Amino acid sequence: MKTEILIDVWQRLLADPRKSWVLFEQGTCVVLTAPDGELAEQATEILKKFGPSHAGSSAGDFGVIDLKDVEGWVVTGHHNDVLTYVGPDEPQGRSEISVGLFGRSKRHQDGTELHVVHVEDKRGSADPA
Repeated sequence: MKTEILIDVWQRLLADPRKSWVLFEQGTCVVLTAPDGELAEQATEILKKFGPSHAGSSAGDFGVIDLKDVEGWVVTGHHNDVLTYVGPDEPQGRSEISVGLFGRSKRHQDGTELHVVHVEDKRGSADPA
């Protein structure tokens, strides 16, 4: 999926003006609830730890969120702030299991390759005037 499409999707999904986030190549987004220092480095450390999936452990668990405002799904994992977007044309099937396994594989790839494609730094953008 093209990076521009992924950025647009996440900008629509994470419209909160206080949420900083980092996007990785396969569509995994790390939301930084306490952004500090270099955001790409902070997100990479989180994804390095919580991105790779390991069957039979909590790292293999996933949940699927059917999106209302955007076509596709968000696949969750064992860290609340690590989310992976799955487009409507990506998985082989549209069942929750198919979508979840596909999203988990994308998260795993992002968690092992760790290639940042976009940083959305919202620090200071929501300060009262």
